[in-house]
Amino acid sequence: MAGKEDKIKLFLADDHTIVREGFKRLLSLEDSFDVIGEAEDGKDAVGQVLEIQPDIVLMDIGMPVLNGLEATRRIKENSSDIKILILTAYDNEQYIYRVVQAGAHGYLMKNIDSADLFRAIHSVYRDEYVFPESVRSILEDEIDSLPGNFHSLTDREREILQLIAEGNNHQKIAEKLNISVRTVDTHRNNIIKKLDVHDTANLVLYAIKNGITILPR
Repeated sequence: MAGKEDKIKLFLADDHTIVREGFKRLLSLEDSFDVIGEAEDGKDAVGQVLEIQPDIVLMDIGMPVLNGLEATRRIKENSSDIKILILTAYDNEQYIYRVVQAGAHGYLMKNIDSADLFRAIHSVYRDEYVFPESVRSILEDEIDSLPGNFHSLTDREREILQLIAEGNNHQKIAEKLNISVRTVDTHRNNIIKKLDVHDTANLVLYAIKNGITILPR
């Protein structure tokens, strides 16, 4: 049996107690998971998550005080290593870009079966992105439509593109690469000009297209 220190630390954020209890019971079936905290509103989730630093947050979208996408954005701004999976009861393609823009690693339907949920969590733990099959074709169409100027990027620009796609903010990238935030800004601006993409969501899609970040099958 895996030791507690080897487990993937999970946090649950959902305003419905019965939903959180259901997920906790389900997740307890997998020996490699450890649910270390929970919250019923987005503001409380942000505070707790930044304090206890779980590996992955399962985050509902529709929560009081602070919605799940805004909570995700605030968490990622302050602790980019924490990965977030958005939970939703609605299979709505409009969420795709908002989820990516907020810095989440994808989203799950709340009616997902246990095997798919467990696979999704392990995929996100490996820095992969997870989306429902129903929106995968939309993502792939967007990826295919992106310009193919990847080879024009320098080694440093590719490195920074990967760190952006992995959810790191400019301060974190600067710390990881031992460069200034201003230098990171300059490199990001050069990447945007060369790739002709103008927001984080499309930068992530571009990274997926070129094998920098994985969209799991």
